[in-house]
Amino acid sequence: MIKIGMLIADRYEVLEKVGTGGMSDVYKAKDHRLNRMVAVKVLKQEFSENATFVSKFRVEAQAAAGLMHPNIVNVYDVGEEKSSYYIIMELVNGITLKKYIEKKGRLSPREAVTVAIQVAIGLAAAHRNHIIHRDIKPQNIIISKEGKVKVTDFGIAKASTSNTITSNVMGSVHYTSPEQARGGFSDEKSDVYSLGVTLFEMLTGRVPYEGDTTVAIALKHIQEPFPDPRELVPDLPYSVQQIVLKCCEKSPDMRYQNMEELASDLRRSLNDPDGKFVSRVQDDNMADTRAMSTAEREEIRRKASAGAVEAAQSAPQAAPSAKSGPDMAGEIKNGSGPVKAEDDQEKTAEDQTQEAYGDEEEEGERRLDRIIQVLSIVAILVICAVFVFVIVNRRKAPADKIEETTAPVGTVSGPEDQDSAQNQPDQNADVNTSMVRMPAVIGSSLEEAQKVLENAGLRSEVFYGVSDTYGEGIVMDAGVPEGQEVAAGSTVSLTVARIERVAAPDVTDFAREEAETTLRQTGLTPVVQEEYSDETDAGYVTGQTPEGGAEIPVGSEVTIYVSKGPDLSGLVQVPNLLGMTEQQAASELLKEGLVAGETTVTDTSGRYAPNTVIGQSIEKGEYVEDGTQVDLEISGEPLYSYSEEIKGPLRSEDPDYKEGTPVTLSIVTDGDNSEEILNATTTTFPFQVSLTGISAAKGTLYMTYTNVVEEEASDAGATAEWAAETNVYEESKEIVRKLNFTKE
Repeated sequence: MIKIGMLIADRYEVLEKVGTGGMSDVYKAKDHRLNRMVAVKVLKQEFSENATFVSKFRVEAQAAAGLMHPNIVNVYDVGEEKSSYYIIMELVNGITLKKYIEKKGRLSPREAVTVAIQVAIGLAAAHRNHIIHRDIKPQNIIISKEGKVKVTDFGIAKASTSNTITSNVMGSVHYTSPEQARGGFSDEKSDVYSLGVTLFEMLTGRVPYEGDTTVAIALKHIQEPFPDPRELVPDLPYSVQQIVLKCCEKSPDMRYQNMEELASDLRRSLNDPDGKFVSRVQDDNMADTRAMSTAEREEIRRKASAGAVEAAQSAPQAAPSAKSGPDMAGEIKNGSGPVKAEDDQEKTAEDQTQEAYGDEEEEGERRLDRIIQVLSIVAILVICAVFVFVIVNRRKAPADKIEETTAPVGTVSGPEDQDSAQNQPDQNADVNTSMVRMPAVIGSSLEEAQKVLENAGLRSEVFYGVSDTYGEGIVMDAGVPEGQEVAAGSTVSLTVARIERVAAPDVTDFAREEAETTLRQTGLTPVVQEEYSDETDAGYVTGQTPEGGAEIPVGSEVTIYVSKGPDLSGLVQVPNLLGMTEQQAASELLKEGLVAGETTVTDTSGRYAPNTVIGQSIEKGEYVEDGTQVDLEISGEPLYSYSEEIKGPLRSEDPDYKEGTPVTLSIVTDGDNSEEILNATTTTFPFQVSLTGISAAKGTLYMTYTNVVEEEASDAGATAEWAAETNVYEESKEIVRKLNFTKE
């Protein structure tokens, strides 16, 4: 039972519970050994008590731990604590794609395709490592706060695989491929189908099939045509529509054959949304029932046999260890897990699904099984006959013919294999091997030791070693204890003390040739090991063993590590984006397998044309991983400011204006996209104005107010507006002034 505050494996401190799902609970924890935050996913009790599931879970989680990719949630560790099985994962701050879709309703085609590209890149890396996810869905895809897309739950996915669709909860069956729904073989193309369904949901905001039960939905995946996303989103680009439909073909052979193909078409759709480049197989016979070929049968049998071996190797132990295993990344999401059959009607529907394959294939399988059984029996009989024949002939061999010899123990070897074989007694032979006792040689000089061995009928080979106990040239070890019997003519290994020392020169940062020459001139032997280095140029020494200054015997080996430059395998070179428009830069990044990130306007001086890229977060020429995000800095429209004291209406503008009259001030920019940047009312002048960030160079000031004018009745005129029984009327006034703004 995992509790807040407990320490798992004397390393992970559980801090808080951050999520729960159908199969597991997720906790935030601190790794005290590496001083980092991690996520701990703990299997629920009903799964922890299932030995088969736990065994598969551990094997798959450990396999997933070998995946290190920016689009995959990394698994760090797996183990068991007080009967609770857990995985330690990378802690990702973000939300699941499912919640993101629910939040936005549906994603724009460009955003959906960008997400799908990153998922495809991550799955491609997993497939290259022979790991199939089998449970791709928005709940297992996380979008970090930085916009990075990561796939999770590799280990749990395969462990929860079952041949019955009722083992999946409703959340997973919406995304399952037809072959998974019918309990058949699944591979990379099953993940392609599930990613296609996920892309469909991102684009439309809904899943393709709905039903009351898991079996009902599974049958639709198997039998019903896949819905056209354009019927729900009429303005969906043609290429994106075709990509979704190709991913979700009923037949795996008609889908994309790998994630690299899918990612390539997704990238191309961003540059050519309505292009007709998606190649789809149009074969009306693909859905017809057909006889399975011999090759297909053999492939299924081969993979089934591999699965049986894997299951045998991952059989549950009495007490699984919690110490070893890779580490596990966290996310806050709703999980999924096996559930029991919902009712008898659901079981009946499942049986009908299994019977849909017909009895003909089953009969063919039974005939093939009988043939294989007969051939297996014949092979076993042949092997037994050969074994009996070998045993009988071995017993008839002459007693003086020795077929095998055993070398003496220790570091003593016979002079020749043939002589040694002849000196080894057979069980039925009366000949005894000539044996001698090992004489005392340790502490003697090399010359004395060799003479003693020669007199005893033994040979010697010499090695040198450092010793603080024995003097130069003194035998410090013979490999064989004094008095032990050894075969005459054997070779004894003598280790002779060498104490002559020299200070190893420091050759770090030397060129390789210069370093080797320096070591040889000092009386040492250089040994070169090449390694990749991001800090040191190719051909230069990055380090050495032993270190410079160490006192070592003359003739000792010094290993120098020579840089091969940075490891560029699997990396992409960042292009030069400066001077491009934002759209051109995004297209160029996608061509290289990169992703355009956040765009920020950093210059409005007018030195550059608007929407021009003037900076990029990763310098041109640098090598980064496929799918890396590159942020852009672009120029904007030039901006202006206006800071003045506005004077009240002048006498030349209105001789009837009286101070204290309320005046409304309005400043409007000139041009097609004019906007009001000031609206204020004042009774006092001058009126101070300070405005910045104005998008136009010029504008207009409007001053509107109402004058109260007193006048004799005879002079009021026909248009005067009279107050009640007075010679006073109101007159609306507007004064217009042109303004010039200052460039920021």
